[in-house]
Amino acid sequence: MERYHKLTSQEAAIIEGKATERQGTGQYNEHSKEGVYVCRRCDAPAFLSTSKFSSHCGWPSFDDAIPLAVNQVPDIDGQRTEIVCAHCKGHFGHVFKGEWLTTKNTRHCVNSLSLRFLPAYTDKGEERAIVAGGCFWGVEELLRQLPGVHAVISGYCGGIVVNPTYKDVCTGITGHAEAVEIIFDPKVITYEAVLRHFFEIHDPTQINRQGPDIGTQYRSAVFYLTKAQAQTAENLIQLLEANGYKISTTIEPARPFYQAEKEHQAYYQKNHKQPYCHRHMARFGAWS
Repeated sequence: MERYHKLTSQEAAIIEGKATERQGTGQYNEHSKEGVYVCRRCDAPAFLSTSKFSSHCGWPSFDDAIPLAVNQVPDIDGQRTEIVCAHCKGHFGHVFKGEWLTTKNTRHCVNSLSLRFLPAYTDKGEERAIVAGGCFWGVEELLRQLPGVHAVISGYCGGIVVNPTYKDVCTGITGHAEAVEIIFDPKVITYEAVLRHFFEIHDPTQINRQGPDIGTQYRSAVFYLTKAQAQTAENLIQLLEANGYKISTTIEPARPFYQAEKEHQAYYQKNHKQPYCHRHMARFGAWS
C-alpha cells in the first residue's frame, strides 16, 4: 500500500524541502471555486474554500484551517511561524497574524504545490456528494434511482493511504470506507434530499457495520465538500436524534474519492440482483 503520493521534484522541494514557489505563479492563487483543499502528499483535508480570501500577496491565503488539520511550528529563520500538515508534516507555508485582512485576523499563506483541490461542483454545475453506508453496491443502486441524479460511482474515501484497492480496503487498516460519489443536478434535487434518502436506505445507528458486513470500511459517514453540506448533515442528524435514533454517522471533511474497480460499478444492474442489506425505511416522518 502506498502511504503518500509520489511527488514531482518541484513538489518535493516545497513539501519536503520547505522551499517556496515563486510569487503569483501558483494554480490556486486566484482560485475561487467551492470545495476542499487537501495535502498534496497524503490527502489529509487542510482548508475549506469558505476560508479562502484574496490577500493580494501572491500565494493562496486562508483565514482558518480545518480543525486539527494544520500544525504551527517555529520556522528555522527564528522569526516566522511555519505551518505543516498535521498528518504527514509536509510543508504548507507560513501563518501571519495582526494584519487585519479579515475579521479572523489570520492569514495562512500556502504554496499551491502543497495542495490538491477537491471541487464541490463539476464544470457543468452539477453538485458532488460523497457518502458511505455499508457495502457500496446497495448504496449505489438505491441512490441512482433518485430524480436529478446523473451518476453514482462506487469507490473509497476517508482513508490514510493513497490509491487504495478493494483488497487494501478490505483489510480495514487503510481507514477508507466503501463510499459512493453522487453527481446530481441541484436544480432538480437538493443536497438535503439526497442525504435524507441516504439516511433512509441504510441503518445509521449501526457502528462500523451494515447488516452482515462488519468493519470500519462499512461505517456510516458523510464526507462534506462545503460548509453548507456539513451543516445540512448536522441538521438531519439532529432531526433523526429528535425522532429517537442514536446516530453513529460521522461527518468528515472530504478526502480524495478513489473510484473502485470496474467489477464493483453498477453491480446489481449487471448481476440482475437486489441489495441484500439496504432497503428504504422512512425515518424522518413529515418533511419539514
